[in-house]
Amino acid sequence: MELSSRDLAKKDIKGLLLKQSVPASIGILFMTVNVLIDTIFVGRWIGSLAIAALSVVMPITFFISSLGMAIGIGGSSVLSRALGAKDREKGLITFAHQIMMAFGISSLFVVIGLFFGDEILYLFGANGDITKPAKEFFFPILLAVPFQALCMMGNSVIRAEDKSRHAMIAMIISAVSNIALDVLFIKILDLGVFGAALATASSFFLCFVYILCFFIWRSELRLQWSHFVWHTKIAREIISLSFVTFARQGVISILAIILNHTLFAQGGEHAVTVYGIISRMLMFALFPVLGITQGFLPIAGYNYGANNHQRVRQSVFISIKYAGALAIIIFVVILVFAKPITAVFTTDPEVIRDTPGALRWVFAASPIIAVQLIGAAYFQAAGKATKALLLTLSKQGFFLIPLVLILPQFFGIFGVWVAFPIADVLSTIVTGIFLKNEMAGHVNEE
Repeated sequence: MELSSRDLAKKDIKGLLLKQSVPASIGILFMTVNVLIDTIFVGRWIGSLAIAALSVVMPITFFISSLGMAIGIGGSSVLSRALGAKDREKGLITFAHQIMMAFGISSLFVVIGLFFGDEILYLFGANGDITKPAKEFFFPILLAVPFQALCMMGNSVIRAEDKSRHAMIAMIISAVSNIALDVLFIKILDLGVFGAALATASSFFLCFVYILCFFIWRSELRLQWSHFVWHTKIAREIISLSFVTFARQGVISILAIILNHTLFAQGGEHAVTVYGIISRMLMFALFPVLGITQGFLPIAGYNYGANNHQRVRQSVFISIKYAGALAIIIFVVILVFAKPITAVFTTDPEVIRDTPGALRWVFAASPIIAVQLIGAAYFQAAGKATKALLLTLSKQGFFLIPLVLILPQFFGIFGVWVAFPIADVLSTIVTGIFLKNEMAGHVNEE
């Protein structure tokens, strides 16, 4: 059967990137709008303290569910290269292993969360008045995390099949259902933070149902029970590449712990609320850049597997060009509209006063982040796990965490905000050097 994924080796790079990136961007947009509106509803209908609670809980549950995303992205690199090399059987075995690993590992972490929930919440910054609403939000969402993990894993596989429209629809279903259920549970039934958690958990399940239906009826990957026999070699290959994404999410979670405790020490619950708004904007505003990064991955992975090195090189430079242009536009919008953006989330005058300046500093280096994102994604798509890991961890792990620990000792809370653009600049320089050397090597050869 002729696979639509073979178009990745033939069609114009710009057209392919558009075809892959637009649905990915729309899907990410709906996913981040989901989080954004969740925060707005919670902030306006429950209170600004509830935003701080979300800032504590979301990194925990996202860390667990990101196992699915990690296995999805890492495994899809193996899958894309297998399809590019016309090894369909390896592709099917890889997909079966992704399912087993995403469900098994995320379920294990859920059990750990149920037994040690209070300790985990405290570790992530549930201090003072934040503790009670954080508990209300944490446990309902925790139970639904395996569904979210499978959704994230399935989304990457769908894009590897060159059916990004369905990946987009899955994200839209999750976002729209969460917004509708937020209104029902928070506004109409007055269930407070628990209602927000229940709405989010239900949206994970509905997204999972759609993705399950896709793989049963529309996917080109027709699994049989024989594909679920454990293959250590393939599992190791998936893990080595999945570890890149998982390590990044792990470092992001460590960063969240450090940020929440540092901000609480510097400015109490108020400072944690300010960052709660900023973190949502970091997720939301960069959606088109992240969409191009997601669209780039299957194109680069497939052509690398097919030894089409010139097409790989073209996809790198075109993706950086488009993502960079979008990042500049995003920076200008944040610079001009920081205060109106903040006012959407809350009516608290102190939060509205302090957030815009911090928001501008955090986004100050966003025009150059395309090089860092596409560069790290290239090494992952090419199966070069060690370089991908180092570059992926460079911003948060090697630069941002040390800066957040050091700068506030000299500059107070301002040191936290200015750490972000400094880390962006340093990580972009490092990635640019790695990528330039790589493009000057064998990928530059016909």
